[in-house]
Amino acid sequence: MSDTDLLARCTTILPGHRARTPAELYAAMAAWCEANEVKHDVYGEGALIQAFERKVADLLGFEAAVFCISGTMTQVTALRLAAADRNRAPVALHPTSHIFVHERSNHQLLGHFDALQIGDRNRPWQAADITAIPDRLAAVGLEIPMREIGGQLSDWDELQAIKAHCKAQDIHLHMDGARLWEAAAGYGRSVAEIAAGFDSVYVSLYKGIGGLGGAMLAGSRAFVERAAEWFRRQGGNVIHRSPYIVAAAMQFDQRLAAMPDYFRRTQFLYDALREHPLLQVNPARPQANMLHIHLPVSRERALDIRRELAAEQGVWIFNRVNHGVLPNSSYFELYVGDNLLAASDASVREAVALLAAAVSFT
Repeated sequence: MSDTDLLARCTTILPGHRARTPAELYAAMAAWCEANEVKHDVYGEGALIQAFERKVADLLGFEAAVFCISGTMTQVTALRLAAADRNRAPVALHPTSHIFVHERSNHQLLGHFDALQIGDRNRPWQAADITAIPDRLAAVGLEIPMREIGGQLSDWDELQAIKAHCKAQDIHLHMDGARLWEAAAGYGRSVAEIAAGFDSVYVSLYKGIGGLGGAMLAGSRAFVERAAEWFRRQGGNVIHRSPYIVAAAMQFDQRLAAMPDYFRRTQFLYDALREHPLLQVNPARPQANMLHIHLPVSRERALDIRRELAAEQGVWIFNRVNHGVLPNSSYFELYVGDNLLAASDASVREAVALLAAAVSFT
């Protein structure tokens, strides 16, 4: 039986939001379009998309925002412009930056900008990581929260010091806010408070929001207009963006309102995991509605355990799992969304106990 079939049979699913079939999603989009008399945009011109861009800009506290077909295109474009404005000085990025880890050296091979790896890959940035750099910097790209280390956040005071340093040194401060909506609950502050002091912010329309795809870039009106022109030059000028906007807009407010509940549920999950010392959790306490769980078994064994628990217990523990740093170790990311919110306390504790028992037996 395939993993997809096993997942479909599970009654307790820990990670993420409930997956809707294309038919379910498109039917919901069609109903929402009819109820709201939605018309297609044409190359980004249209009432729905422009209203949604304004809504996101206002939420983040910026003059303007513009849709982009992908976060990958959004981020390198923003940093490219910042570097071009500052004589192509290098950009500082954390070693776990999405640009380094997932974007296949696009910044380098496509000549967007030069990048420096700054800081310790196992902890969030501190202000000293930035202020100690002797080179002239064009930009600093800061991910909030840092996904590859379990959704950790820079300390609030350290973040404010980074903002102040960048402003004083005319360094463009860009936020990789793919999961910014999630960080608000962890910080206990609004997204506008977090974004204040940044020169540009990228947010995703599909990760926590659950849309089809796409992203927004927020900043000054002049900066956003320049970025939009570069999106066109790079092939991002699709004729109708309305499907992506509808998929995000129709559930946007609901998702944002649920973020504090997701965070509280993450805290509950953390406490359940801590009852089983073999399951090591990163970070030390939840800082967003995601965690990394480290296992004392190989990736291959972890996948076997997932299949066994799914087939025999109807429990789906994780989606993807990675090799650990140490031999015979692995770890997986657990994003807390609707699935865990809907699961009972008892079923969550049971799922965690089943995982711990399977690991211990190994």
